[in-house]
Amino acid sequence: MKRKIALLLSFVLILSTIFAGCSKNTKDNTNTGSQGTNNGAATTTPADNASKDEVVTLKWLAVGSGMPDNYDAWLAQINPYLEEKIGVNIDMEVVSWGDWGNRRNILVNSGEYFDILFTDGSNFASDVALGAYYDIKDIVKTSSPELYSYIPEDYWSAVSINGNVYGVPTYKDSSMSNYIVWDKAMADKYSIDYKNIHTLDALTEPLKKITEGEGVAAFPMDQNGLSMIMSLYDSMGLGIPAVGVKFDDESRTVVNVLEQPDVMSQLKILNEWYKAGIINPDAPSTSETPTYKAVSVAQGWPSAAKTTWGPNMGVEAEAIQINDTIVSNETVRGSVNAIYSGSKYPEKCLEFLQLVNLDTKVRDAFYFGVEGENFKYTDDGKIERLNTDWKMAGYTQGTFFTVSQLTTDEFNQWDEVKALNENAKPSVLLGFNVDYSKIQNELANCREVYNKYKSELLTGATNPEETVAKITKELKAGGLDTILTEVQNQINAYYK
Repeated sequence: MKRKIALLLSFVLILSTIFAGCSKNTKDNTNTGSQGTNNGAATTTPADNASKDEVVTLKWLAVGSGMPDNYDAWLAQINPYLEEKIGVNIDMEVVSWGDWGNRRNILVNSGEYFDILFTDGSNFASDVALGAYYDIKDIVKTSSPELYSYIPEDYWSAVSINGNVYGVPTYKDSSMSNYIVWDKAMADKYSIDYKNIHTLDALTEPLKKITEGEGVAAFPMDQNGLSMIMSLYDSMGLGIPAVGVKFDDESRTVVNVLEQPDVMSQLKILNEWYKAGIINPDAPSTSETPTYKAVSVAQGWPSAAKTTWGPNMGVEAEAIQINDTIVSNETVRGSVNAIYSGSKYPEKCLEFLQLVNLDTKVRDAFYFGVEGENFKYTDDGKIERLNTDWKMAGYTQGTFFTVSQLTTDEFNQWDEVKALNENAKPSVLLGFNVDYSKIQNELANCREVYNKYKSELLTGATNPEETVAKITKELKAGGLDTILTEVQNQINAYYK
């Protein structure tokens, strides 16, 4: 993994040079003047405005299952501790999965004030180009020295563009592995040989059995659908999964992903499932799926079935891997907390993120919820979960490796995460990044088209051949061919 990360570091440095070419068309985000997004109204001086004795409130937006019901009780526990430690109170907005895309786009483009925003590889580079995030290069080592030392240098390199650092990476899994997650009792009830099912096609008959037998959709979804279908294509941070290079394609050919035979065949399977009632009929419009799913697909690691997915559903779960474990630019940037370029308190934000990552009391509070209501500590310092009601998503917050172990853990699950990272297959584009400057308008047009059809396509609600033809026609009108040609030329020049 060290070799992969070293390669990643090299390409990020080269990317920095590439990005210099587009900086003329983006807002100066070097913290030497007023900050804020291009379209935003929030501007302020970049220096931290907090006086020595002032208690400041930081606004943090993240994705999860919505606001926790006992949020006020949680604040009553966490804020006094944060205030005592660093003079900070926190104000969270946890946006539901289904609403996240729309909410974050409004936030980044409107100039609405925030201090910290969760982001990932699909938006990171474009948001930096927009001027949304604070360059923490000059303050991260002084405001959060322990955090800077704790996170591997390669991770900091992965969130650097043009020599500047635009976020705090989450030190956890930098590779991507997807799993079919089963309610084991349900699989046993219908005599399903689930341990030998590794493809969507092989899932069809078992899902029909469960759906018919239980009278409810066995594979419920929300409007985000099954994005795993396109996960083997490296979309290079373009924000359009419909454009990419297959991770193991040595020719590095940029394609319309939707038209590829392997993707189309899986879209057809989804459509078959939708028509058979295996997928809930309101999937294209619903922002939340039920907590319980007899079968689902999730990104993670094997023992997450026993520590996270199963407990969250209140059942014993089993996870069987589907597809290879891969590492790419986007997977390394899969979980980042960026500070708003217009934040009044960038240094306080870093002090706070240092606590979230390294103070076990704070880390557990964000990960598990209210002590005494959602969890309690045992005499040996482990966590006994009292329920699964806590709605924040732990992977968005900070490192996994300082989260307390559960009383039910039979071994350290984070060792599995490290092993996955070390054995991941690298994308053929690992080290390459796109200069967006010549195709910004085309990318904006095509993102809009893709987002318009994403839900109906990835939930199987419409005939994929007809829908992909319609999407492709609109993508071409928006500049798809220009994007394909420009990105291919950049790849060819980089790897010649």
